[in-house]
Amino acid sequence: MAITKMKRIQLIALAKDRDELLSSLLHVGCVELREPEGELSGEDNAALLHHDVSGLADARGELTQLQHAIEVLDKYAPRKKPLLSLRPTMKETELLDEAARRAALEKADTINGHARTIGQLNAREARIHADCLSLRPWENCDIPLETKGTAKTEVLLGAVPAATELSALAGALDDAGVAAEAKELSADREQRYLEIIVHKDCRQEALDALRAYGFSFAQLKDLTGTVRENIAALDRELGQISAQRDQEIEAVRRMGSCADELKLGLDRVEQVIATESAKERLLTGGSILYLEGWASVPEIPELEKALAKFDCAYELTEPKEEEYPTVPVELRNGKLVRPMNMVTDMYSLPAYGTVDPNPLMAPFFIVFYGMMMADMGYGLIMMLLSAIVMKKSKPNGATMRYMIPLMGLCGISTFIWGALTGGFFGDLIPQMRGILTGVDPESVPLWALFSPLDDALAVLVGSLVLGVIQIFTGMIVSMYKQIKRGETMAALCNEGAWFLVFILAGAGFAIGKLSWGLIAGLVVLAVTQGYGKKGFGIVTGIFGSLYNGITGYFSDIMSYSRLMALMLAGAVVAQVFNKLGAITGNIVTFFIIAMVGNALNFALNILGCFVHDMRLQCLEFFGRFYEDGGKPFRPLNINTKYVDIEK
Repeated sequence: MAITKMKRIQLIALAKDRDELLSSLLHVGCVELREPEGELSGEDNAALLHHDVSGLADARGELTQLQHAIEVLDKYAPRKKPLLSLRPTMKETELLDEAARRAALEKADTINGHARTIGQLNAREARIHADCLSLRPWENCDIPLETKGTAKTEVLLGAVPAATELSALAGALDDAGVAAEAKELSADREQRYLEIIVHKDCRQEALDALRAYGFSFAQLKDLTGTVRENIAALDRELGQISAQRDQEIEAVRRMGSCADELKLGLDRVEQVIATESAKERLLTGGSILYLEGWASVPEIPELEKALAKFDCAYELTEPKEEEYPTVPVELRNGKLVRPMNMVTDMYSLPAYGTVDPNPLMAPFFIVFYGMMMADMGYGLIMMLLSAIVMKKSKPNGATMRYMIPLMGLCGISTFIWGALTGGFFGDLIPQMRGILTGVDPESVPLWALFSPLDDALAVLVGSLVLGVIQIFTGMIVSMYKQIKRGETMAALCNEGAWFLVFILAGAGFAIGKLSWGLIAGLVVLAVTQGYGKKGFGIVTGIFGSLYNGITGYFSDIMSYSRLMALMLAGAVVAQVFNKLGAITGNIVTFFIIAMVGNALNFALNILGCFVHDMRLQCLEFFGRFYEDGGKPFRPLNINTKYVDIEK
């Protein structure tokens, strides 16, 4: 249970076997291809070897096409999905069926064609609505729009600001000696829409008078017939668009049953993308190809068996220490430890060649979480949710496949701690019994080894002791790493010296001679903390180590007091809601108030306990020994979103 060992693979094969070779690597799923480095990828060999050509752009285009078609079906032909459901399973050969992928793409193209038509109709409808809105103010104009007037008169259609008084405008026309008649067709908040009939000989004088009132001509060019006739024609066109759009939407709905086929097609295209991406990392010289990358050691026998079918030459070598920063990292652990990958993935993977923190962290994380929640009822809910989700849907996403089992493990711990503290949705059972029998709830509590409320000091001491144990574990791992690197004296003078200080202080406290234990500890630090330093640096090293060590260890240990704080807070909140419900004296209202309050308390704590637990692991624990910066191992393998592959 550790970081998976990797070997560097370099392979030369015949170019004609490229597709079959990549298909075999996809099946085995243990090789991460990388850009070739070294002499073969240099400029001197550019004429002999060059990057292979791939169809990655076309494959990504197919992926986009399928994704859009699925979105269209979700919009126009949505289907009710069960809350929890198992993904269908199929064989690998079925998933890689080329004909089925092409059929899915054809259906996606048909659906997208309907979607494009619907989009065009919507755009056209929007333009017509805009035209209708622009015509509505002139609807009362009965004169055909192509008619500009008579032999002696001219019709002017235009608008003035809404604040304009029509009588004032008519007076201005009279004062200018213009033979004209102004009629208001309609008005809104911003403008008044006018029809003005003016004698042609007075046209210019009329315009001069009108401009003083902000007159602007109506934009109704290239239209014939009356405004009402034009609006009616536009309404008929809107009806035709609506009918055509309904036909297109119905055509999409009839293809709603293709959703699963499209999703399966999307999974198929994802495998094509993975293969085409791998092709771009190959070097080819016409008749041969070259690849290199990293292979996980546990699957190497299966890899060698797959490569035996090809005329190829390959070499598997151990990575050198200077290559460790580039070696990908894969964590492999048992079922009880594997959920901890969620924590390391959120933080950062360990560097290759270092320690896998998950087996060390798992017991602490699970115990700490349960201690903070500490309620049998909450633990039961977490265990049931985890079991139901795992059975009904078997989550396999990047986060859910770890989060759901982790919730179940933390639920077990929560239930155990709840049994030790006598918590079942707080004090729900004693309060309920008190309402039904009239007995004082506090006189007959549930059995408990200790109470967070009554034994807060003992809980605090226990929290700090657990913190010391975890910190000591981190120190031991740090010493192990240093000794493994040959830095034995450094390990003894750093973590080893502090171990001795804690032992001396503890022994002094046990025999009632704490001052002597502290003095002995200071002597140990004075002797050891100058290691590796010279001259005045010895003095500064001793004092710096004293200050940083004492304050650092003290603050880190005190951080574990949050275990007691969250246990106490959760218990108090639950009991407060239970007592609020009990005040009513009615079992129904009590149960409603208590359950609502406990639901809120549960929702708050399930996240809060996770955050605080993460903090203890990532800061107090990882800070002792953890070396992060690992790159995740991403082999060429079959990854699916909508189906599971039968092994």
